[in-house]
Amino acid sequence: MSIQRRNNIRVSGRTSGRTVVLAHGFGCDQNMWRLVEPALAKDYRVVLFDYVGAGRSDLSAWQEERYSSLEGYARDVVEVCEELDLRDAVLVGHSVSAMVGVLARAAAPERIGSLVMVCPSPYYIDEDGYRGGFTAEDIDELLESLESNYLGWSAAMAPVIMGNPDRPELGEELANSFCATDPDIARVFARTTFLSDSRKELADVTAPTLILECEQDAIAPREVGAYVHSAIPGSELVTLAATGHCPQLSAPEATASAISSFVADLER
Repeated sequence: MSIQRRNNIRVSGRTSGRTVVLAHGFGCDQNMWRLVEPALAKDYRVVLFDYVGAGRSDLSAWQEERYSSLEGYARDVVEVCEELDLRDAVLVGHSVSAMVGVLARAAAPERIGSLVMVCPSPYYIDEDGYRGGFTAEDIDELLESLESNYLGWSAAMAPVIMGNPDRPELGEELANSFCATDPDIARVFARTTFLSDSRKELADVTAPTLILECEQDAIAPREVGAYVHSAIPGSELVTLAATGHCPQLSAPEATASAISSFVADLER
């Protein structure tokens, strides 16, 4: 099967620039980057794709066994990089894709040279000495609600995740993105996302890494950004003047500027 078609790969921007790969999060697709892509494409080669099961990917390629772990999504990333023969690319991962990026970089360090983590969370559940933002009961209820009434869950949760009540159109867009995902596929991706624990992998990250967090984020609170920053040696933490879990939609200029500055520093 063609990886190009399977993952709906699209390339834009300067062919001579460093390659920046944009990886979307749960319930989304590459369209979530549309406000950031033009700014990055002025200076860099931009690669967008959909994970299998999302957007305009080939749904016939989806396998529950593969996509029941973050490694399955990391394989998608690596195979996209191999398909385009990328070298030393910058992988920008939103939300769960930040941790997918850690795994993909470990599997193919020659393909992925650096990481940008947008609102990352290695673990969503509070434990002694660690705040993930949710109790175990919260996550159980979230998953139970999602599995019993996915459309209702999407309508209720999207505005909370987006976090900009004065701009309801953003929450509506995220809800529509959620609702466009097959509920059975979303169920698997949700469990993979909210039950994964990638904390131990962070200490092994040796690539230059930028962590972007928002001032307020119901999914990944500031304590998570600080934890990820402290766990990855030499990483840079930037707090965007933005709220919510999707700054590429709510604050695209600031998000694109932070990514561009990081990539420019890599080239100095």
